[in-house]
Amino acid sequence: MQRITLSPGYEISRVIRGGWQLSASHSQSASADPVADMLAFADAGITTFDCADIYTGVEEAIGTFRQRYAALRGREALGRIRVHTKFVPDLAVLPVIDKGYVEKVIDTSLKRLGMECLDTVQFHWWNYDVSRWLETAQWLEDLRKAGKILRIGGTNFDTAHVVAMRDAGVPVASMQVQYSLLDRRPEKTLVAAARNGDIAIYCYGTVAGGFLGERWLGQAEPRAPLENRSLVKYKLIIDEFGGWELFQQLLRVLDVIAKRHGSDIATAASAAVLTRPGVSAVIVGARNAAHLASNLRVASLDLTAEDHADIAAVLAKSRELEGDVYALERDTTGRHGSIMKYNLNSEDKITTPRQTA
Repeated sequence: MQRITLSPGYEISRVIRGGWQLSASHSQSASADPVADMLAFADAGITTFDCADIYTGVEEAIGTFRQRYAALRGREALGRIRVHTKFVPDLAVLPVIDKGYVEKVIDTSLKRLGMECLDTVQFHWWNYDVSRWLETAQWLEDLRKAGKILRIGGTNFDTAHVVAMRDAGVPVASMQVQYSLLDRRPEKTLVAAARNGDIAIYCYGTVAGGFLGERWLGQAEPRAPLENRSLVKYKLIIDEFGGWELFQQLLRVLDVIAKRHGSDIATAASAAVLTRPGVSAVIVGARNAAHLASNLRVASLDLTAEDHADIAAVLAKSRELEGDVYALERDTTGRHGSIMKYNLNSEDKITTPRQTA
């Protein structure tokens, strides 16, 4: 497993184990023993784990894993484990958010994970029109200075807002964004800004919710209703990319590339993103350890110049998705935004701040 040092003493695996599919609220069944699966991933070299305050039960599961890992492998080995969680205040909370609420959520994550200091907190904000996003970022910086957070990151912020946070003195160290061969919005301006600011980019959605896989190769275009909200979300991305036939062309090319390397489409698709400029790591969603071997291959799959040229030939036919990072998803009345869930913390009974004048 390839590793990357992001700052002195802070090293991560270039493949990050995603936690969303382990959430109790996910529509598909999770692992029967998620802690055992995490041990398998860590022992194999995938030592960085992604979670969020809104992923029901996942922070607690990672906390249990950390305890068991320390007991089995030792405290020194535990130092190689990195946990990236998120701070995602509900849309309804944004107008009344206060510093006390921010600290309460961070304290909840610390307790769930069994940590004294969170490795990375990735900040998400649903609506830029609610102006407290910058003040909230500065409250997170206060908590970093207080020793509760080691690194501040973001999730789905566009370039202008990343730069604004940095200019305001918030040391944004990483940005997690949706980035795949189908959705290359980060390449417009974010990648360059991240490179100039020494900001790590973590990519989710590299297999488009499973669409970039053998299951869909040669299949007719699916019609509603689809199996889950993730497929609905990424089918919209396919439509924006250029439609089902162009998507099938991409799958056929990835299938050829995968077979050249004795691999599979999903691995090739994720490996292609990992090689893009500025990308520090890709996040792989896994309900269990069944796909561990292929997840490990993401970082070691050595795509050739021919492979990249074949992919580029298909991408040249695609349409550019509108806007900067996450712009389509922020429009609550649009096709992309209308399927999002904006108030997941309230479902997990995290206290909402008192309404202020």
